[in-house]
Amino acid sequence: MGKRFKLIGIKWLGAGLALAWLSMGIWQSVKPLPEGIGKAWPERKVTDVRFLADRTWYDARGKRHMDQHIFDEALSMILGARRLIVMDMFLFNALEGQDAPVGLRPIAEELSDALIEAKQRHPDMQVVMITDPLNTVYGGVRLKHLEHMKAAGIDIVITDLDRLRASNPLYSGLYHLGLDRLGNDPDGGWLPNAFGGDPVTLRSYLALPNFRANHRKTLVADDGQQWAALVGSANPHDGSSRHGNVALRVEGEMAHDLVASEAVLTSWAGVELAMPTTPAIHPAEEKVSTGATVQLLTEGAIRDASLEMINAAGQGDRLDLAAFYISHRQVIEALKGAAARGVNVRALLDRNREAFGFDKGGLPNQAVAAELAAAGIQVRWCLTAGEQCHSKVLRLHSAASSDEAILGSANLTRRNIDNLNLETSVLLKGEANLPALRDQAGWFNERWASSPDHRTSLAWEPDDDPGRFSAWRYRVMEAIGLSTF
Repeated sequence: MGKRFKLIGIKWLGAGLALAWLSMGIWQSVKPLPEGIGKAWPERKVTDVRFLADRTWYDARGKRHMDQHIFDEALSMILGARRLIVMDMFLFNALEGQDAPVGLRPIAEELSDALIEAKQRHPDMQVVMITDPLNTVYGGVRLKHLEHMKAAGIDIVITDLDRLRASNPLYSGLYHLGLDRLGNDPDGGWLPNAFGGDPVTLRSYLALPNFRANHRKTLVADDGQQWAALVGSANPHDGSSRHGNVALRVEGEMAHDLVASEAVLTSWAGVELAMPTTPAIHPAEEKVSTGATVQLLTEGAIRDASLEMINAAGQGDRLDLAAFYISHRQVIEALKGAAARGVNVRALLDRNREAFGFDKGGLPNQAVAAELAAAGIQVRWCLTAGEQCHSKVLRLHSAASSDEAILGSANLTRRNIDNLNLETSVLLKGEANLPALRDQAGWFNERWASSPDHRTSLAWEPDDDPGRFSAWRYRVMEAIGLSTF
């Protein structure tokens, strides 16, 4: 009898734990979003906007060529600042990954040195660096450049990801039953670090499968007169220094919106930002509006704006998509619907073969590319050799109204645009001859129209279709969150 009651007790205990796991997973998936997350800010007039790109291509002999501008501009903005610098970067470290090639740019060191120099030049200026806990492997290692910046008086904010909804609720339900309270020790590492560098603790690997991230890549700074914002897809991460990326540099009120959006994150760490005010400028020095507008978008607002752009396209229009990852079912169906309406749709995709020495198996893009091609959409692969085609751009060439472009940090996946990750993108509207839109179109066309002496992309072929199993595999992974895309 006692043994029977013991078995019943074990069953009830197991059932209770399973119920707690399920309940916590559901709660982590649906809990209220923090205020200020998933927001579309007002459309702002533009006095100056510039498109920037980091390009990689290959000549007829297979030699790699690079032309990079994004972090050169970031360094210039930092060293020209007088009143405030706020930077938010997902990956900000010198780790290079497995089998890293020689000659990678030490961009993390360059950027941290510039921030320290800017603070030393202007000791009263607030300098804030926001980043993702993945850089420290969730508290399992120390990063010298972050410690040097902190010692120089720079505010370092490691984003509190537990405030976000779960993108992998199956695991997060278990993790938040107590594993999240174990803390971590940057000096107690004993396991190999999969990202390179010093050993890490088991607790670092227990935090990793939550797959939450502050995936933003932004910078705000003044130049003594104007405020400028830089929003893009590039990480100041040595292992990513050869990737293809894009950014917009925008002057004006949108920079204020960007600071306000980042103030949400710093408030979680108890850091208050000095909100910018427009400096007094002599009327003769005021810049004339370009007639274009920009709008800051975060998280789910990026999805809504992307779907609105795609669904508004009609016959005679063209949609150009450049994507590192695309797996969001609403976006895919919208693109197929646009093609069916007679919209000329072009998709320039990364093959998703590998990242930092790790095999990624081609998902999701290889499966999605086959689906898009079957719907009559033109698909080309970025030509890469170890680096990534990391840009995220959606462009509408309108036959009847102004053109539009959305670009920034967000991949077109559930994790990136369904209010799970933290993301920032910009919606730019203007005439097709606006220099920023003209330069963006030129960048896309250059990537699309590969030539023997300037090889940038390859045509999708039917043999590239990975098959039905891969198509359903990525859909299941996308739906339940058991993926890194």
